[in-house]
Amino acid sequence: MKSRIIALAILATAFHSFAAANETYRFDQARSTIGFSVHQFLGTTQGKFKKFDGRIEIVREHPENSSVTAQIDVRSIETGVGKRDNHLRSAEFFNVEKYPEITFKSRSVKQTGPQSGDIVGDLTMHGVTKTIALHVKLLSSPDDLKQTRWSITTEPLKRGDFNLMFAQAAETMSGISQTVTVSIEVEATRAQ
Repeated sequence: MKSRIIALAILATAFHSFAAANETYRFDQARSTIGFSVHQFLGTTQGKFKKFDGRIEIVREHPENSSVTAQIDVRSIETGVGKRDNHLRSAEFFNVEKYPEITFKSRSVKQTGPQSGDIVGDLTMHGVTKTIALHVKLLSSPDDLKQTRWSITTEPLKRGDFNLMFAQAAETMSGISQTVTVSIEVEATRAQ
């Protein structure tokens, strides 16, 4: 009788763990975009990172317990001008040999509407970590358990906060803005 009670307790615990399990989604690199734009003189330079990975853990019963992590391969930066991309990868700017990745790890998640939320977390870039807030909008159906699509924005990032500055003479002559606008669209597929 005692062994039967123990077996039932184990089964109940296992069922509860399964029912409360997180839903894990992985970024679909082919259907997602991590882009940026920066004003320079009279125009705007746009770019993106072509290689990245990320994971979303969704806890539907308690969205505040959800989490997001992401890693971006800085070598994959692309602005449409090869010479500029190589310069951005160089030791004068991103220094990809020393800092090959940009990472994000969430600290808190807050639902702000039926299909929106704020994710606060640590962004590490060029060896510097800063806390930022991502404003997230769900673009897909909340009932879709196979994939999810998000539009993500944040306040413009300041290059100086991450020591992403050219030499003073180059900064003065380049006319590049100190702020960078980030725009992200992520499609993620549920992990099996």
